[in-house]
Amino acid sequence: MKVNQAEIVISAVSQKQYPKEPIPEIALAGRSNVGKSSFINKLIQRKSLARTSSKPGKTQTINFYRINDKFHFVDVPGYGYAKVSKKEREKWGQMMEEYFSTREFLRATVLIVDMRHKPSEGDQMMYDYLKHFDLPVIVIATKADKISKGKRHKHLQTIIQTLQMEDEDTIIPFSAETAEGKEYAWRALYPYLD
Repeated sequence: MKVNQAEIVISAVSQKQYPKEPIPEIALAGRSNVGKSSFINKLIQRKSLARTSSKPGKTQTINFYRINDKFHFVDVPGYGYAKVSKKEREKWGQMMEEYFSTREFLRATVLIVDMRHKPSEGDQMMYDYLKHFDLPVIVIATKADKISKGKRHKHLQTIIQTLQMEDEDTIIPFSAETAEGKEYAWRALYPYLD
């Protein structure tokens, strides 16, 4: 997809602030610092629409990005970062619960995992949580450029088995460095953008 227009609409902390326009939404989930912002920026060919940070736990709001006036990417807070207070984590949990359980425009979720490592307990919980809401999940296995071609199949199988991925869900090796997987990611998203 050629992206001609991309802008942040709002950083929301509650339902009252969500955008009102009835366009499809694709949520982006993943543990803190796994590369959600880099994924968005690579997909839309912008250097820094989504703010990247070397400090985990930076996304503390639900960020809505309008793309081509056609759909929203919705970046939700990352999980699994220990240096955030329990109270803060509970607040994020409530924010996400509210979004995932009430948002009628949500069509699918991109779950970003690090291809180099077995999915964490948080990744497994997130996948199960999304399936609880009957959401299609596109798993993006990022940092693919760090794994040799010969070992990739094994790494992907580990992710599929650990998450107990359902057959209808897709997994895509991806690299924000080389743009590998970018076209496949768009292709996986297309059915949900109408």
